[in-house]
Amino acid sequence: MPDLLLELFSEEIPARMQRRAAEDLKTMVTNALVEAGLPYEGAKAFATPRRLALHVAGVPLGSAATREERKGPRVDAPEKAIEGFLRGAGLTSIDEASIQTDPKKGDFYVAVIEKPGRDAIDLIAGFMPGVVRNFPWPKSMRWGTGGLRWVRPLHSVVATFGPETEDPEIVPFEVDGFQAGNTTRGHRFLANEAFTVRRFDDYAHKLEKHKVVLDADRRKDMILHDVKDRAFALGLELVEDPGLLEEVAGLVEWPVVLSGKFDDTFLDIPDECIRLTIRANQKCFVLKDPKTGNLANRFVLVSNIEAPDGGKTIVAGNEKVIRARLSDARFFWETDLKTRLEDNLPKLDSIVFHEKLGTQGERVKRLEALAAELAPGVGADADKAKRAARLSKADLVSQMVYEFPELQGQMGRTYADKQGEDASVALAIEDHYRPQGPSDKVPADPVAIAVALADKLDLLAGFWAIDEKPTGSKDPFALRRAALGVIRIVLENGLRLSLQSALISAYDLHYDRIAMITEASLNTDKEVFPLFKPSYMAIPNLMFFFADRLKVHLKDEGARHDLIDAVFALDGQDDLLMVVKRVEALGKFVASDDGANLLAGYKRAVNILRAEEKKDGAPVTGRPHADHFREQAEIDLAASIDTARAGAADAVKREDFEAAMTALSRLRAPVDTFFEDILVNADEPDIRMNRLRLLAEIRDATHVVADFSKVAG
Repeated sequence: MPDLLLELFSEEIPARMQRRAAEDLKTMVTNALVEAGLPYEGAKAFATPRRLALHVAGVPLGSAATREERKGPRVDAPEKAIEGFLRGAGLTSIDEASIQTDPKKGDFYVAVIEKPGRDAIDLIAGFMPGVVRNFPWPKSMRWGTGGLRWVRPLHSVVATFGPETEDPEIVPFEVDGFQAGNTTRGHRFLANEAFTVRRFDDYAHKLEKHKVVLDADRRKDMILHDVKDRAFALGLELVEDPGLLEEVAGLVEWPVVLSGKFDDTFLDIPDECIRLTIRANQKCFVLKDPKTGNLANRFVLVSNIEAPDGGKTIVAGNEKVIRARLSDARFFWETDLKTRLEDNLPKLDSIVFHEKLGTQGERVKRLEALAAELAPGVGADADKAKRAARLSKADLVSQMVYEFPELQGQMGRTYADKQGEDASVALAIEDHYRPQGPSDKVPADPVAIAVALADKLDLLAGFWAIDEKPTGSKDPFALRRAALGVIRIVLENGLRLSLQSALISAYDLHYDRIAMITEASLNTDKEVFPLFKPSYMAIPNLMFFFADRLKVHLKDEGARHDLIDAVFALDGQDDLLMVVKRVEALGKFVASDDGANLLAGYKRAVNILRAEEKKDGAPVTGRPHADHFREQAEIDLAASIDTARAGAADAVKREDFEAAMTALSRLRAPVDTFFEDILVNADEPDIRMNRLRLLAEIRDATHVVADFSKVAG
């Protein structure tokens, strides 16, 4: 079957945009093919710094003819309805429609819409200009006098279509003066001459001859292999950097690996500072000594050309720039060491954290208080936690972190170690930012745990207090990540923490500032304002937010969302560790026969209660009276409820949730028997109410463990 080859050749595409652009091209073209009635066998997109390319295999020569019968309104329908039917069916007159008769619905119009098949090349030519014009670049530009927007000036378009056994045809379309053709160019410096291409195999082969490796993954493999070989030849090892490898593969079409060196006196600078300096400024890889694990004074660069002098000039140029940049880094390092972290704290008062939440200095004071309060509950020394919180943001005003913000925390720990701070305090300065993603580890040292929790809870409480919550996909302050961080820290360290109490404490530390802002905006009297205390307004909403984040966290473990809702719905369920254990026990219970049957009985009882309470206009309250029991099934159920409720409550107090479920499971048989033998809506009002109270007892007994109304099934 025929193949389609596309190439959009332009000036250099930013490396960070290439992968997404290639996938967008594939999605837009293949979707358009399917919509045009052209199913395909497979498609693969490619990107280099100067081109996007797409190969679609197995495209039919044309679309099939179609015939569709579209049912219309009744023949006696209003004129407007008939006009709408004609427009939708593409008819010019109602005479073009046929009339069909339905014994039940009467006579109605039917339009037969026949579409002849079309050649694939014409269909492709029809939709391709729209693909190019509407391409979703994150940033685009216009150039010259044309109106087309592209990431960088576009030079040419290749579009060929045809079967393997014949010469493909050029797809005849034009976009803003760019006529599709079969001519492209090779490497800008090594083989810039124009050449013609036929189909994909021919295209990829000729690109290779013209010094262009089309596949980004192949370029990555080549770079990684050659860099490791160069490191091995030097007796060193590569410090692997997947992000840099991806970026460099997007900067070159013909990778050539070279190595250089720098003065070993720069090795006094921390390794990460050296790595980031060389990475950020020159996109080079660093090497380490496999015997010591320390950095070596060598680096590896990836050039886009084969230089006549073997790359000596390129290496020398990179060495010159790296030497200058490392000199700057050494100056930052030595300058920072002259200033104690403690002495940086006044500078934080001039750095605004958020206009409504104050400065970094104010935030540090909140963290000190909150970390000290949380410390006993996580097994940390309160004074050390307070000290770590006090110094946690001090490196933000250091020159090294100003130059490389990604080193925040890490440099703080390094400076703290150099200045003789307690080891736990120094570790907490770095680890309190963790976890920063699903693959990042959580703090394990108690002092670091206290400060990390304080940092995240302060963030969440503050932004909830000023009503800056995440909306949809937007989360500019990374509040979802903060909540997941709290959840992971608690669960992975097995911590017993009252989340609600911790959030209230965090809220209360924001109170004076939020009160001042609200008082100013509402002109509220100070004596009345305490009614607006934020911890009383937003905590429930924030707890729901944590429940949603817990669902996300437990998703991979197979936990059901409804079970989490069922546990969180109970009052006072804010101990995340116990919530998870309760959810696990509830999951096992509802998966058992006893649990499934009890859940069905519970739902039947609740449905009857809901209907009768609505009918009576009042909730069912009070305990059932033994003297109103008429049947043995009522007596047995009442006794079983008392036993099950007491057993479940005792097990919950002991935090033995499996035992609590076992206690509830004993309700299954008497509940089943009750619904088989008893008519709830008896004629006598007292008997009816007594039986409704028994149903309410079933509901209340199960709520000792979870709100079964939230459980699906």
